[in-house]
Amino acid sequence: MATRKEAKRKQLIQVLALIIAVIVTVVAVVLFQNWWNSRPGPEPEEVAVTAHVGDKELEVHPYMSCEPGTECEEKDVPNLEVGPNDKLVLDIPEAIHNHEWRVLSIYDDPAANDETTHGAYDTETVEIPGSVDPIEESTSGDKQERPKLMVVEVSSIMIGTDADGEETPYTTVWSLSTMSEAERAAQEQNN
Repeated sequence: MATRKEAKRKQLIQVLALIIAVIVTVVAVVLFQNWWNSRPGPEPEEVAVTAHVGDKELEVHPYMSCEPGTECEEKDVPNLEVGPNDKLVLDIPEAIHNHEWRVLSIYDDPAANDETTHGAYDTETVEIPGSVDPIEESTSGDKQERPKLMVVEVSSIMIGTDADGEETPYTTVWSLSTMSEAERAAQEQNN
């Protein structure tokens, strides 16, 4: 049978072991949290917005990404056809939606164009109609065509790394054409 002195000693060792375990756990959590908060995010040109229409899906990479005040190299604009009765759904990754960002919807009638600004963590998805009600009513009583969605742009200021390895802001724009093949061919003929 253990003496009273041995029992106290055993209890003291258990309490010290528990205190050491708590201290080690707290230090590990603090170190992990510091690492997690200071780790660099993805480079702006690596971030993609996912666009959905029905069962069709497309990853949209930046159309432009450059430091403010510098000339941006424009890349090709991908196309995902959106019919007049469809909805375009954009999934916005956290690298974009964790700060302020904007969505510009361009229709074939400039009066129907729309721009919305979103704050940090406001939303992760955006739904944009393939067509909207006409802005002005016809005075002759004729039914006007609904303005059709042509282009959608998401824009954000992101932090990237410059040629010297320094963090710097980047103006980044993701652009998506929503026209049919016929509309795209007509657009190219006009340009």
